[in-house]
Amino acid sequence: MSKIELDGATLAYDDLGDGTPVVLLHAGIADRRMWRGQVEALAGRHRVLSLDLRGYGESDLPEHPFAHHDDVVGFLDALGIERATLVGCSFGGAVAIDTTLAHPDRVAALALFGSAVSGHEWSDETNNLWDTLIGEVDGEDLDATAEAEVRFWVVGPGRRPEDPDPAFLDFAREMDRRALAAEAALGNVAVRELDPPAIGRLAEIRVPVLVGAGAEDIPDIGVLADLIAAQASLATRLPDVPDAAHLLPLERPAPVNEALLAFLG
Repeated sequence: MSKIELDGATLAYDDLGDGTPVVLLHAGIADRRMWRGQVEALAGRHRVLSLDLRGYGESDLPEHPFAHHDDVVGFLDALGIERATLVGCSFGGAVAIDTTLAHPDRVAALALFGSAVSGHEWSDETNNLWDTLIGEVDGEDLDATAEAEVRFWVVGPGRRPEDPDPAFLDFAREMDRRALAAEAALGNVAVRELDPPAIGRLAEIRVPVLVGAGAEDIPDIGVLADLIAAQASLATRLPDVPDAAHLLPLERPAPVNEALLAFLG
């Protein structure tokens, strides 16, 4: 693990390999460890940087305002990197998109897996799925909330909790429990959002984009993947990966690595 000081925060990251830089941005229910199946696979050809976003994992959370997408560029500046490919999952995908829109000269390409998009509001279908599968959860009980989020996002609505690998789910719960504590702290800090948000600006993305999703993810994620692929002019939409939900790169590293290596060239 390496650390850098950025605007009052200490950000933790891993740095492996040589070549064109690739920055991995984790999901909001995880931290940089979710990329453990990608780092070595990519590091044979690229410099691979997996970052804990501010407040998550082993990165600090000072109390003054900040923007995640500006942190990504500050991170590149600190390492002397002019342009990088950004690879994001879920919330990390939204941060990658926002970085591309806010700082288009700093991003060479985007690879997005189960990506969120800033400004998107979850559909009634998604809200009803949560009510059906999960119901009411005490937000103060982080263990119960982590269990609920893993059931919804990581298992997915179309699978039974016993279907995915138990060790994979245990790791997802541990990461999610830690991320929930981070999000509680983030609620006390002014996090600047991209304005206007990305949901109405996807056509402004002018770099190559790879878009993928797990076949067992919630329907909104597939809708967003299709929207990104339709509106970003240089986008390629991968077929949905079977037997995988929201943490696609962690659950099914082989097809993700194959697609990334081909995309990165």
